[in-house]
Amino acid sequence: MIARLLSWPLAVLLILACAAPAMAGTESPVSSKVTALPALPAAGTRVLLAGVDGRPIVIDGQRAFRLAADKRGWEPLGAHGFAGLGAINTAASDGNRAVLVADRNGIAERIVRLAVANDGLVAHPLPALPLPLRAAQTAVAGDSLWVAGLAPDGAARLFRHSFSTSGRWTAQPAWPGGGSPAALGAQNKGVFVTLADGAQWRWFPDKGWRAGAKAPATIVPGSARAIGQAYLLYLGSGADGATRLYSYSAITDAWAALGQPQTGTPQAAVAYGDGLLAAHACSNGLTFSATELVSERQSLALLDWLIIGVYMFGMLAVGFYFYRGAKNGSSSEFFLGSRAIPAWAAGISMFAGSISSISYLAIPAKAYETNWQYIMSKMSTIAGLIFVAIWIVPLFRRLNLVSVFNYLETRFHPSIRLLSSALWMLMQIGGRMGIVLFLPAMAIGTITDTNIVACIVIVGIFTIIYTALGGMKAVVWTDVFQVMVLTGGACFAIGFIVWRLGLMPVVDTARAFEKTDMVNLSFDITQPTLWGFVILVLFDVVLTFPKDQVLMQRVLATPSEKEASRSVWVFAVVLLPSAFMFYIIGTVLFAYYRENPAQLNPMLPIDAVFPAFIGTELPAGVTGLIIAGLFAAAMGTLSGIINSVATLLSVDFYGKFRNPTQEQTVRFAEWMSVVVGLIGIAIAIVLSRMDIHSLLDLTIELFGLLGGSCAGAYTLGMFTRRANWQGVAIGIVAASLLTLVVWIFGLIHPYWYLALAIMASIVIGYLASLLFPPPSHSLEGLTIYDKGRKKAVTA
Repeated sequence: MIARLLSWPLAVLLILACAAPAMAGTESPVSSKVTALPALPAAGTRVLLAGVDGRPIVIDGQRAFRLAADKRGWEPLGAHGFAGLGAINTAASDGNRAVLVADRNGIAERIVRLAVANDGLVAHPLPALPLPLRAAQTAVAGDSLWVAGLAPDGAARLFRHSFSTSGRWTAQPAWPGGGSPAALGAQNKGVFVTLADGAQWRWFPDKGWRAGAKAPATIVPGSARAIGQAYLLYLGSGADGATRLYSYSAITDAWAALGQPQTGTPQAAVAYGDGLLAAHACSNGLTFSATELVSERQSLALLDWLIIGVYMFGMLAVGFYFYRGAKNGSSSEFFLGSRAIPAWAAGISMFAGSISSISYLAIPAKAYETNWQYIMSKMSTIAGLIFVAIWIVPLFRRLNLVSVFNYLETRFHPSIRLLSSALWMLMQIGGRMGIVLFLPAMAIGTITDTNIVACIVIVGIFTIIYTALGGMKAVVWTDVFQVMVLTGGACFAIGFIVWRLGLMPVVDTARAFEKTDMVNLSFDITQPTLWGFVILVLFDVVLTFPKDQVLMQRVLATPSEKEASRSVWVFAVVLLPSAFMFYIIGTVLFAYYRENPAQLNPMLPIDAVFPAFIGTELPAGVTGLIIAGLFAAAMGTLSGIINSVATLLSVDFYGKFRNPTQEQTVRFAEWMSVVVGLIGIAIAIVLSRMDIHSLLDLTIELFGLLGGSCAGAYTLGMFTRRANWQGVAIGIVAASLLTLVVWIFGLIHPYWYLALAIMASIVIGYLASLLFPPPSHSLEGLTIYDKGRKKAVTA
């Protein structure tokens, strides 16, 4: 019945998605268009451009104009608060916020923030600069205003001001060697100074100042603007006097010329739409031209769609195959595959459930943007899994559980079971499902002209069908096949780039930019450090593994305690080489786009770098294979989450408050699989409308906020005999509130949230337990101190 309800809309969506023309080729994925805007007569000697609330403003001597809403003319603006400022020769804007720099005899002294009120331009003075600056350049980036210039003694100086705090200027380290700045930009937590001789200096909080690639043309002063999540746009004039748009990557330190050159050098420029608006002086006044970037999306070839279609329907076939064998089976068949899953398949399925599309896309993007520091978490995980295989898994496997949260009821109280189970489901549905489903859809939308929402719905419904029909066996055996597909696609992408660039150029680039650095020994808790990962393995693996229903359900589906431990060993063996594979993808992508900067669209989010490469650089057929691997990564994780959440809803809640038959339990689980999957689809659609810098960071934050506090209950249950349910409940609530406060104020790096929540729940829970009587029931077989004893626990 479920299959009949979902099959028709699925078929229609697939037909619509496949009705796409053949791939156009591998031309640059971005071009530019130039639009002429209305002119202004009688230009003054000094023209400035700014942008307030998305509308360009021209300041021409004593006159001010704002572009009309219909873009057909300029509206005159009055000016208030400008008296006594002196000459205004510099402006900076991000298109919404704008500032002007007032100077006397070429020395900048005061800065004002612009606003428009009652059809007039209003100047709000900011705190005075700490010292006068020559050749001052400014940049607006979010809440920050940056000012760079030369002090009276000729030394380079850099200052920062926060709009929100309205505090005084704070001095920042200045670029080495001095030199007069021609443009100043801020992007991706960095500051970029372009000097008059074309030299480029880049500053990041964790690296300090580094010399960058020299500008390929003479940069128009003040023309820098941030675009996307990692790029700056500039106007530059060449030796022939023509001006064109240039992009500069804050990540790869590479310049690229975009679009066709234009005649003449502009007097001023400002952020406008997806490009820059430039003002040119002419005999009759001012002319304006807007140069904006235009994304050129490709279409997948028919061969690619056929490969993707064969893969998707193959997953459905697996679901129907196991449905035929399990439709009259027991709840154990649906939830645990009758506990007949071999260890090697369970281990590979755990690997598939842990990597997801987050690993396939977000981890290469993180390696592309930074380096390999995050891989230390995987290395630490291996050590944690060894402990889990020896101590944790045997304890839970011999209890014969279906829901891992039933342990908390047996050890503590039914309320702890229900609270922890609800928190875990909220974490998976709200903090993981939507992201896992959105990432491949974003990839396809990046690669092709296919609608992102349609991709989300298609992948989601396919996964819902085979998961709801086939249960645990369908989940595990599709995972095994999906791991082979995604690994093959990832390895081909690495080999393709190395073949195009050569091995040594890739190695040399990685070495020059420190892209393979793995160890950060800093004690700064706002950074991902080695110490943080070592602590994280204790909390994120050893202490949270027991509550992870997705992983533990595979463990519990094995035939015996020995096989359960072996499944975790298989998981550990597969995990490390796969981690290196994903980080290598990010590194070779960095080398590729440093060598071919024009081939990456500056407007794309950083998380889209791998799918952008797939869509524009790979041949037909291979693209389809790697997209199938991307779908495999998403569907493997998504199916595990759907099955596990449906299991918990059936066992922890439906079965707890009613007394259903096994057939009723299975039917309820099937329908809950559909409901949970549809909720995940809805969340993914919402995410597709948001601008998120890093989905990997978002996942880490949500896991810490939602999943840490209840993990402490397992620690107290397994490793202590004194903890009681009252203290554990207090610890869970207190830890959740504490982590929420830390998140609101951004006190520590998100990687520490999980550790903080677990530690708080353990410490507070244990201390609170001392206020109540110790447990009165038997703890035999419920702690690690009773390893040799067996105690059966019903679901």
